[in-house]
Amino acid sequence: MNPNAQRPVDRRNFLQSCGLGLGGLAITDLLQSQTHSSSLRAADGVLDVRQPHFAPKAKRVIHFFLNGGPSHVDTFDPKPMLAKYAGKPIPSNLTTERKTGAAFPTPFRFRKWGESGLEISDIFSRTAQHADDIAVIRSMYALVPNHEPSLMLMNCGDSVQPRPSVGSWVMYGLGSENHNLPGFVAMCPGGYPIKDAENWQAGFLPGAYQGTFIDPQHREITKLIENIRSPHASLTHQRQQLDLLQKLHQARRTPVPDTRMDARLESFELAYRMQMDATDAFDLEQEPQYIRDAYGDHVHGRQTLIARRLLERGVRYVQLWHGAGQPWDNHAQIESNHRKLAGEIDQPIGALMTDLKARGMFEDTLLIWGGEFGRTPTVELSADGKEQLGRDHNHYGFSVWLAGGGVRGGTAYGATDDFGFKAEVNPTSVHDLHATILHLMGMDHERLTYRYAGRDFRLTDVHGKVLHDILA
Repeated sequence: MNPNAQRPVDRRNFLQSCGLGLGGLAITDLLQSQTHSSSLRAADGVLDVRQPHFAPKAKRVIHFFLNGGPSHVDTFDPKPMLAKYAGKPIPSNLTTERKTGAAFPTPFRFRKWGESGLEISDIFSRTAQHADDIAVIRSMYALVPNHEPSLMLMNCGDSVQPRPSVGSWVMYGLGSENHNLPGFVAMCPGGYPIKDAENWQAGFLPGAYQGTFIDPQHREITKLIENIRSPHASLTHQRQQLDLLQKLHQARRTPVPDTRMDARLESFELAYRMQMDATDAFDLEQEPQYIRDAYGDHVHGRQTLIARRLLERGVRYVQLWHGAGQPWDNHAQIESNHRKLAGEIDQPIGALMTDLKARGMFEDTLLIWGGEFGRTPTVELSADGKEQLGRDHNHYGFSVWLAGGGVRGGTAYGATDDFGFKAEVNPTSVHDLHATILHLMGMDHERLTYRYAGRDFRLTDVHGKVLHDILA
């Protein structure tokens, strides 16, 4: 007796069985889309560890993302010409999104730090103590002066179409070293107000690679990680439920992988396993008091310390958002606002770098710092022409820095013009930055591809070059 005799003939079954072979072609294409290209080894499980293309310099990443666009000319790109031209028009034909006026010199002091003499603003004085480990890219540029497209470009490699985030690509390429914790975590105090998951999405990659959102404004584990414990079922009962789901899923399996169901079941399994390991990872009371004091007893200090604890437990990629509630989007009063914002993360960043070095983790951990674009060297004006003492958006030139695994510290790469308006020396695209990040993680950005909708996609699209000048 044919066991499928009573099975409804749906579109998938028809195509699989028809003589034209269309089903076979579709299956082949879908199966190919689940494998890595080139030398990346396929794994049995979607989160299993995979071999990189070549020996990596960094095994893990912490990305400090400064939402809103920090001013490069007030942080990591000193421009003395702004003081010379203070109150005067600067020679530039670049347009700004809002009306701006004369040259606006930085209200902060830049100093040379370390043996390298890298110049950094005094609002990042604790970070600056590690200047000899930092490579500042002073010639970044984006495509448009608008937040949402530039956020997507920096986090997902495309400013128009939703695409997988950098952390998801890293997970796809390398897998996870701890199946009891998410391999990719995004911490954003209070949550990002618009389209939360867009910037740590998996896009067309399997859903298991999406970033897991954690709200670090809470201290209690049950609030820090939503639904970490079930009020209805014990661990034993949960295990029985999951085993039943897996059996039902296996019984209904077809030659075409159901990636959405696989991802959903993997998320259930991860949630189950996290009940044991997450409580330990997020419990900062296990840290000595002097370590907690070093990071600071505030939300950004706590989330940075949590990030270090996650890295120790095999988490691959941690993104720490800053400025979600009060962004770095300082169109007015930039002196007080930037000083306050920098004061919230300067201590945790400096403490993290010191801590990683003490634990022998700095050499194979990549740190990334930056926002979606920079700010204008000219002062922003109000509707009636008054100076706001702030800066407008500037996508023509801005700064991002890297430190840690494989990075040549004490380096300033590229340059903006004399006023900090536009990248002129070694202009660096976001695709170049992403290619360099993947390279440090042991992956060739041109070979890390995923077949979707009939074509091979990659994080850098058809662009990107590795910045070898900042590599150790």
